[in-house]
Amino acid sequence: MDEDTRYEAVRSRDARFDGAFFFAVTTTGIYCRPSCPAVPPKRRNVRFFATAAAAQGSGFRACRRCRPDAVPGSAEWNARADVVGRAVRLIGDGVVDREGVSGLAARLGYSARQVQRQLTAELGAGPVALARAQRAHTARVLLQTTGLPITRIAFAAGFASVRQFNDTIRDVYADTPTGLRAAAPRGSRPDTPGAGIPLRLAHRGPYRSGPVFDQLHREAVAGVEEVTGPPGERVFRRVLRLPYGTGTVAVDERPGMPRPGRGAHPGGWLDARLHLTDLRDLSTAVQRLRRLFDLDADPYAVDERLGADPRLAPLVAARPGLRAPGTADPEEFAVRSLVGRAEAERLVRRYGKALDAPCGSLTHLFPEPGVLAGADPDSPLGALGAALADGAVRLDAGADRDDAQQALLAVPGVGAATAAAVRARALGDPDVAPPGADLPDGWRPWRTYAVQHLRIAGGLESP
Repeated sequence: MDEDTRYEAVRSRDARFDGAFFFAVTTTGIYCRPSCPAVPPKRRNVRFFATAAAAQGSGFRACRRCRPDAVPGSAEWNARADVVGRAVRLIGDGVVDREGVSGLAARLGYSARQVQRQLTAELGAGPVALARAQRAHTARVLLQTTGLPITRIAFAAGFASVRQFNDTIRDVYADTPTGLRAAAPRGSRPDTPGAGIPLRLAHRGPYRSGPVFDQLHREAVAGVEEVTGPPGERVFRRVLRLPYGTGTVAVDERPGMPRPGRGAHPGGWLDARLHLTDLRDLSTAVQRLRRLFDLDADPYAVDERLGADPRLAPLVAARPGLRAPGTADPEEFAVRSLVGRAEAERLVRRYGKALDAPCGSLTHLFPEPGVLAGADPDSPLGALGAALADGAVRLDAGADRDDAQQALLAVPGVGAATAAAVRARALGDPDVAPPGADLPDGWRPWRTYAVQHLRIAGGLESP
C-alpha cells in the first residue's frame, strides 16, 4: 500500500487494516488505528508507521478512543519466513525481555547489529523499542483488569524499575499508571481475588469459531485440555507451560462483537480468562493463545484469493473467515502429531507433571521432551524427544521453517505427514500442502486454509 491508499483507509475508517499499519496526527501528537472513530485528519497532518513502536519512538502517544495498542497483530509478520518475521514472533514471545537483544540475535543466527538494522529498516523500530511497546500494553492490561499493586505490575510487565515503568506509561499513554487504572471501564476488574485476568483477544474481520472449537474438541488430550458446553457456547480450557511458571486459560467460543459503526467489517474478539503462577508470563501466554486461535490472520486476503477458485468458491462463501488453528505448545504438538491422541493421553498419565493446584479436569502438564527421550530411547518417540530436548529440532516462534522441517524428517520414525502438520500448526506456515495432496499453485500462499476448507467439506482426509 502506498501512502495515498493508506490515507483512504483512514478516511473511510476501514478496520480491515487495523494492525497492518498505524497513522499519527502531527497537530495532536496522537497515533491511532485506521478505524479510529475520531474525525479523520487532513492528509498533510498525517504520518504512517508500520508498528506502534515506531509511532511511539517518533514521540506520538496512543489514542484513548481507539486504543491502537489493542489491535490484532499484523498478519504479515506471522506469515513471513524471513529474519524480520521470525524476529517479530520471537519478540512477541518475550525473548528480548528474557534473553536480551543478544539472545534474540543468537536464536536468529545473526549479529545484534544486523538484527537492529533490519528491523529498523522495515518496521521503523528496533527490538528494544518493539519489546517496550509490548511491555506497555501488558502493563495497561494488568492495570485495567486486575487490582494488583502498581509496583508489582511494573515488574510483572517486564520493566527493570518502577521509574522506567512510570516514564514509559507517560510516554505511550500520556497518563500515569494510576490514571490509566481509573480510566478502566466499569466492571473490567474481577470482584473476587483469584478470578484470573479477563482478556479480549482481538481479531480482524469475520471469525468462524465453530470449526476451530470442533477441531480443538476432537484433539483434546485429557488432563491437559478440555472443551465443554453445547455448540455455539463452548469453552476451551487448557494448561500452559510458560517460561516462568504455568497457567490455565478458558476461552469462550462465542465471539464478542463491537457495536456497529462506520468501519467496514470491524472484527471482534474472543473472551478469555487467564490464571498464571507468575505474571511475567502474561504477554507470552497471550501471544501463544493468539497463535493457537489464529487471531492475527487476514481473512480478507485469504478469502479473496481462495474464493476466486471455482472449486473453493462455494466453501469460502459458506464459511467466510475460516481460521487454521495453530498450537499453544509447538513441542507438545510435534509429539502428539507423532503418537496420536490416545497415546498422548497415556503419556500424560504416566509422565506428565502434576499441577500444584489442579483446576477441575486440568491436572497435568504435558511431558517435557527430555522426559520422553528417556522413557523409550529406542522408539521414534524417544528419538523425537531427544531431538527436541537437545535443540536438533527447533520449533520456537523464530524457528526457520525449512530447517525445522528437514530436521524433523531426519528423526527416525517421523514421516512427511507429521512434518507437514507440524509446519502448518506449530510453525504457523499458511501455505502447507499435505503429502500427496494435489493443490494448485493458484491457492498459494494460503494452501493451509484451503486444506481447512476441504477437510471440513469432506473433500480431504484429516491427518
